[in-house]
Amino acid sequence: MKKTLQIWMSVIFVLFIFPVVLQYIPKQPTIPAALSLKEPSAIVYASNVLEEDIKPKAQGNVLIYSTHAHEAYEPITKAANGKVAVSHHSENILKVGARLKENLITHGLAAEQLDIDIVKIMQQKKIPYHRSYAAIRPYVEKKVNEGSYDLVIDMHRDSLGPSKTTITHAGQRYAKVAFVIGRDHPYYERNLAKAKQLKNEMEKIVPGITREIIIKGGRGVDGKYNQDLNTSIILIEMGGVGNTEAEINQTVSIVGESVSAMMIVQ
Repeated sequence: MKKTLQIWMSVIFVLFIFPVVLQYIPKQPTIPAALSLKEPSAIVYASNVLEEDIKPKAQGNVLIYSTHAHEAYEPITKAANGKVAVSHHSENILKVGARLKENLITHGLAAEQLDIDIVKIMQQKKIPYHRSYAAIRPYVEKKVNEGSYDLVIDMHRDSLGPSKTTITHAGQRYAKVAFVIGRDHPYYERNLAKAKQLKNEMEKIVPGITREIIIKGGRGVDGKYNQDLNTSIILIEMGGVGNTEAEINQTVSIVGESVSAMMIVQ
């Protein structure tokens, strides 16, 4: 009994004296290493997020259509059905427009192609070449009035041969692009500025890929090409009658990248 009492007395003494002794023990300094390690990490992370936030992005709406939807490329029609043709009901410029639309979408742009059914109806009516602009005008007018477009492309195929519509750059062959701008309407200067901007962006990527900007007007010439419907309508000639599908596709990529560059938002 006496021994048990001594044990309990010892325990009580230790519990009483321990806090008193503890306050005389020198305190260890807190180590700021954890903070100093975390701070740079947080700064780097914040910096990365900031760079991502300010990275330029392309934003805009693009409309694509083809006044002469039947225009085709001889090498493509030959590969499709063994016959060389400059006009085709399916293997034509509409497919090139569809590829450009998909390319623009991959760049983050909103891209549309004028209702293919409308164009096919026009093809079935066999509208004469010289009346094509008047025939498609109501559809284009309705579309540009319903939406807001930063660029409207009327895509064509030139009638020139491959010697004048093809370029080789860094071992890769491209179909050259020409621009046609009508000057007999109030929007002429603004349409021309759009064409120049696209031309310049393309030349930055592949020097020589564009041909000239053809300005048309005066007696006996259309002079408008429906570009009076909107300040952002331009007409481009995507290669010529002898360009191959591979050459056309390479140029579609350049056009897509260039249009995207035009619409970078800082």
